[in-house]
Amino acid sequence: MIAGIVTGAFLQLIMPNGSDLVIPLYLFDFSVRGFFVDGVFEVIGQIFVASLRMLVVPLVFVSLICGTCSLKDTSKLGRIGGKAIGLYLMTTAIAISFAMSLALFVSPGEGVNMASETTFASKEAPSLAQVLINMFPSNPFASFAQGNMLQVIIFALLFGIAIALSGQAGERVAKIFTDMNEVIMRLVAILMNIAPYGVFCLLAGLFTDVSLKTFGNLLVYFLVVFFALLVHGLVTYPVILKVLTGLNPLVFLKKMRNTIVFAFSTSSSNATIPVTLETATKKMGVKNSIASFTVPLGATINMDGTAIMQGVATVFIAQVFNVDLSITDFLMVILTATLASIGTAGVPGVGLIMLAMVLEQVGLPVEGIGLIIGVDRLLDMTRTAVNVTGDTMVTLIVGKTEGEFEKDIYLDDKAGTQIEEIDFHHLKEQ
Repeated sequence: MIAGIVTGAFLQLIMPNGSDLVIPLYLFDFSVRGFFVDGVFEVIGQIFVASLRMLVVPLVFVSLICGTCSLKDTSKLGRIGGKAIGLYLMTTAIAISFAMSLALFVSPGEGVNMASETTFASKEAPSLAQVLINMFPSNPFASFAQGNMLQVIIFALLFGIAIALSGQAGERVAKIFTDMNEVIMRLVAILMNIAPYGVFCLLAGLFTDVSLKTFGNLLVYFLVVFFALLVHGLVTYPVILKVLTGLNPLVFLKKMRNTIVFAFSTSSSNATIPVTLETATKKMGVKNSIASFTVPLGATINMDGTAIMQGVATVFIAQVFNVDLSITDFLMVILTATLASIGTAGVPGVGLIMLAMVLEQVGLPVEGIGLIIGVDRLLDMTRTAVNVTGDTMVTLIVGKTEGEFEKDIYLDDKAGTQIEEIDFHHLKEQ
């Protein structure tokens, strides 16, 4: 990650403002931007992200079925779901409340120039009732093809419950999915071997074009959101973990480092699911029967980082356009953003779409989003890192309270740190 940032900063130094450096050679002119930024970095980085996304649906579907069918007590599944959803919504409400309070104290929008040539076309956000209806798939195969994670989760849960209640026939099917889970986890191990190169290329390409000059008058807004994200990730989560489980939060943060880097690089909670799931089970000691449910669920409905951005952005845009928000408006923003997180997809940039819905709820001009688009990319990366940290924290709490947790693994510094080496030469000989 550091090497990628340094490389991108160096390329930006020699190619400022999106320019290109062309080196004349004997037979042709060599384009530095064309070969590195638009070529090597773009190809390897996008292949890496596509490979992670390729795993998401089969990994979530198979892992969730394995976890669900192993829970013979279906009431336990309801209890686990209640705990997870309750914790996710609670942390989201805390996140946006803190973010809005901080924004009101700092007042990042005062004196900002309203002029903006950028406009943002908002999409009509679905109602809460429609969100609930859309959770249930009418065609599960279409859900797989579209990557609709809520629908995949619901179908996997129902399928897993049916397996658990089907006696010997269910046991035979469960063995098939257990073997499939082993194969998919081996595929994860293969892809983890190219992870360092993917992260390097993603960040090298990004930081070639991202400049601090882009922030301009939005620097205060950027710093407020960034500070709120850091506080939520490094203070709020550890405090909740300590209070509800008694576990050492420093161990938790230390073991989250690699997962945070992946989330920062991909800007996608969904693409980071394979890494988050492996961290929760192999590093944190949570049983797969819990993690296979809470991790993909969190990647779908836990958007604390997005809620923080929406809270600060709402206050910022209101101040820019000189609109006074009432206490009722602030409460409406908190409620809307918290419930909207359930329907927010874990993909890059979707927070801006949900922000449009929040702004419309309190009568603020949606075109104000155009003011923050320029700095949202870096913030998107950071809030994704916060989101996956929250997913793992809730997974750990649920696993601990359900007795599906191994403390020895959690306290073992070396647990899950060894990436499985794949001997491709040996496979070739075979």
